[in-house]
Amino acid sequence: MAAGFRRTEDAEGAQDPPAHVLSEAAAAFGLLASSARLHIVWALAQGESDVSGLAERVGGALPAVSQHLAKLKLAGLVRSRREGRRVVYLVDDPNVVTIVRLMVGQLAARDTDAGSRSGHVRGLGA
Repeated sequence: MAAGFRRTEDAEGAQDPPAHVLSEAAAAFGLLASSARLHIVWALAQGESDVSGLAERVGGALPAVSQHLAKLKLAGLVRSRREGRRVVYLVDDPNVVTIVRLMVGQLAARDTDAGSRSGHVRGLGA
């Protein structure tokens, strides 16, 4: 355990996660901090796709989307499989899909609520 950190419990008795788990979570969230990678994971949460389909959907250049996919794959957030000569990507961890859908859905709902009160809808990045 790192110096200065100790395991504590909350009111329900749940313990804080170990430092290595928090580090892994931070790394995963760091990868999703890129709007391009988040969009790719969002698209893959709707269904599997190849690189060209993803590039078209997210509006990115093929080499850039390939690089993002490589990073997401290395982190274990997406996986790939071969279909003949095509490589198809998918998110096979339902928890990642749930987290992405929850966060984006909450922000979109908040954005829509703010837009209806002020007469316009802001972008998610605003």
